[in-house]
Amino acid sequence: MSFVGLENFQAALADPWMWTALKNTVIMGLEAGITQHVLAIPLACVLVGLGDRVRHGLTSAYFLPYITSSIAVALIFFQMFSPSVGIINQSLSWLGETFPLLSFIKDWMPIRWLEDVDLVKPAVSFVVAWKFTGFNIVIYATGLMTIPRDLYEAAKIDGASAWRRFWSISLPLLRPFMFFAITLTLIGQLQLFEEPYVLTRGTGGPSQSALTITAYLMRMGWEWYDMGAASAVAWLLFILICMLTALKFFLFGRKGLGGHD
Repeated sequence: MSFVGLENFQAALADPWMWTALKNTVIMGLEAGITQHVLAIPLACVLVGLGDRVRHGLTSAYFLPYITSSIAVALIFFQMFSPSVGIINQSLSWLGETFPLLSFIKDWMPIRWLEDVDLVKPAVSFVVAWKFTGFNIVIYATGLMTIPRDLYEAAKIDGASAWRRFWSISLPLLRPFMFFAITLTLIGQLQLFEEPYVLTRGTGGPSQSALTITAYLMRMGWEWYDMGAASAVAWLLFILICMLTALKFFLFGRKGLGGHD
């Protein structure tokens, strides 16, 4: 081994595959991250409005994917996405054969979810969102349960609709919980590895369209045995996560944590 200064960082930044991997990570992170929170907030509102027994049962059901092994989840969805025997394609084929208005679906078959450049990212993002939405539901449901019910009763007496109560009471008072959940999503999505790696069988997908930055790091270190460059990529990822997290704290931290300007 010999000291090479910043050469590993320069080589990593000059490698187009690193930028491809980073772009893929950001795209899949946005697709999965936005989906998680868009689904989690309304579902949490519905859960809080149910009785305790029903709420606890549904919360456990929603939370179950989060505590399930990522490898097991990815392997199951790998079979579900199979073009020939996967339940997703079989269900779509059944819809196309059963309902005349949906007969156009038969022209699409078989859909190669994990072999198509345009479909592999949404497929991976769907799996990630399915796994982590329940975790965010628990966070938001906990936050909603801390809001005094008197506020809702007073707004209801004043004639506020359910949408107005949600928009003017629930969302503003959920800001600290949203800040926490989105921060965890930001950090987690930039480290996305297991789901895309298993779903693409370690290949990165067609034309490397599902290669993430962590998979690129692993490939560089353990397949190409360039530990110096892999370490440089790891440091670049660490710096990127710190910068984005700090930027989020700076832009939204005070309001997100319930502070006042």
